[in-house]
Amino acid sequence: MEQEPAIEEAARKDPRLKEVLEVANKLEGMARNASMHAAGVVISPVPLKELVPLYKTSKDEIVTQYDMVGLEKLSLLKMDFLGLTTLDIIQDALGLIDQNHGVKLKVEDLPLDDAATYQMFCKAYTSGIFQFESRGMRDILRKYQPSRMDDLCALNALYRPGPIQGGMIDDFIDGKHGRKQVSYDFPELKEILEETYGVIVYQEQVMKISNRLAGYSLGDADILRRAMGKKKAEEMAAQRARFLEGAKKKGFAQKKIEKIFDLMEKFAGYGFPKAHSAAYGFLAYVTAYLKAHYPLEFLSALLTSEMGSTDKVVKYINECREMGIAVLPPDVNSSSRDFTPDGKGIRMGLCAIRAVGANAADSIIEARKTGGAFQSMFDFSERVDPSSVNRRVLENLIKCGAMSSLGGNRAQLTAMIDAAMESGQRAWKDRASGQTGLFGMVADEPAHEEHPLPALPDWTPQQNLSSEKEVLGVYVTGHPLDEHSAKVAELSTHYTETLEGLERGADVSICGILIGIQRKRNKDGKLWAAMQLEDRTGSVEAMVFSTQYDRLLTALVEDKAVLVRGLVLPEENAPPKISVQDIIPLELARVNLPSLISIRVAVGVNGTKDQAMDKAEALDQLFAKKCGDTEVRLRLEKPRDFSVILDVTRKVRPDKEFWAEVERICGPESVEVLAS
Repeated sequence: MEQEPAIEEAARKDPRLKEVLEVANKLEGMARNASMHAAGVVISPVPLKELVPLYKTSKDEIVTQYDMVGLEKLSLLKMDFLGLTTLDIIQDALGLIDQNHGVKLKVEDLPLDDAATYQMFCKAYTSGIFQFESRGMRDILRKYQPSRMDDLCALNALYRPGPIQGGMIDDFIDGKHGRKQVSYDFPELKEILEETYGVIVYQEQVMKISNRLAGYSLGDADILRRAMGKKKAEEMAAQRARFLEGAKKKGFAQKKIEKIFDLMEKFAGYGFPKAHSAAYGFLAYVTAYLKAHYPLEFLSALLTSEMGSTDKVVKYINECREMGIAVLPPDVNSSSRDFTPDGKGIRMGLCAIRAVGANAADSIIEARKTGGAFQSMFDFSERVDPSSVNRRVLENLIKCGAMSSLGGNRAQLTAMIDAAMESGQRAWKDRASGQTGLFGMVADEPAHEEHPLPALPDWTPQQNLSSEKEVLGVYVTGHPLDEHSAKVAELSTHYTETLEGLERGADVSICGILIGIQRKRNKDGKLWAAMQLEDRTGSVEAMVFSTQYDRLLTALVEDKAVLVRGLVLPEENAPPKISVQDIIPLELARVNLPSLISIRVAVGVNGTKDQAMDKAEALDQLFAKKCGDTEVRLRLEKPRDFSVILDVTRKVRPDKEFWAEVERICGPESVEVLAS
């Protein structure tokens, strides 16, 4: 009202608006709803109903009507008990390790100095590693190179907005690698801050400093820590005076002590409890240890935990492939309910298939355990309880390839569904009535007839992939981008998982497929489209606005491999989106390579003759590997001495991989385009 006086003027003229404002003024500041803390538990020596008002939620949860501040004033203890999916992943992985290797691991007995585990962090192979898998954290890991548990704890505490914006992480990294001299104003601080290279990281360090320098008891130090966190001006002024007085009595220099208090006040605002950070750091170490030493079991447990999130399943399947681990489609003769190791790969579980619930999966597994592997689709239908496996379940089992081990292609198996279901229902009915077969065999031991497969060609590879995506949510046996791998590598500037952090309006080119295309109208009645652009790493929401819609309409085709050029639209507290500017089918997209390039080779610069020969041999091997149509000119240089140009007879294909390898051999910016 103060910012916009016209509202008050309008209310004087319009009684309805005046009434709305009067009601709004009464409602303003009132509690909109009763919320509940996600993990807070109140602990009392007597029944809570004797101390505070309670109420029951729609889920029959008993909740206090006082908030956390009110409960603290009543001296009631509130503790947060966090339930972490990571604990389930660890437990499931340990069970699979015991089942597959006969090794009963205990997390508390794991060595905390395992080199292979720290290499996972140093190389930033941290997909699925608790608290360490974000892109920003991976960049920090590569720079920092952690080598001990204390490093993991500190990085976990520092990776939050305050320390990042304050430059604390850079100081921490420089201190670790000796690029910055770590100094302490008082010898007493060295013992407290040495483990974090002079940076105040933990709340416990603030408490220790106040104890050692100003004579605080640990109880009083905890009150100081809480006061700093709440940033109450009056309380902080009193604490400052007390801290300076206590330090003065202990003989510390006034100016240095004031500086120390200011630092404590600054860092304590976003300081992290070391106990919390240590627990999280340990969990991160355990998950990295399991991934380093038992990747099949760990990744199986990880995929199972994310079965409800298609994007994360896609991400972790891609991680498996990068590690050389095959992810196998579900199979009625091999799969369990969840993801499980299978040889040197990971087998998808039956519960990952749409419409195949726990009951259907359990029925299939039980029939397989009691009667052995299924021999045919008719054998399957006659042995698995028909009340838990209906037509839709059978269709989806076929679509994802889960019945391919029974013989026949997916088209043939689909054509046999009705006959197989009829045979199965008849067998179960005979078994229930106790009837016997032709030769006196009981119905639960039928003589299986031969059922010839209909002469039908298999679905096309594209149909197979589409049906997998339909019922699994992901591509398993392949990907529509596979046949365009070379173009994807050359034409993509980004992947869907690397868009986070880009500026608004940044140009990106992403190869992927368009799914879930929805045509809409804006407030002016003009058509526009929203869709998901999916690549091997995940998906991003893409929009074709009305200004581009008519031009790109013919390119909006579901499941088509395309190159999308667009502008990044960052979202607050949500993944970024893409404003599509152009769509090109990958089959028509061209990779423009130069016709002539120059490679600068420095000779005789801090190197030996043998090193020069090594460069020549490496380049020769690269040229042989990357044959193409581009001519190469070598420029041999020795600074302030000579420069010789040689034309190479062999022609090459200078793609991104070629450029990266040349720069590795000859140094940065050693390749130059001379003719396009």
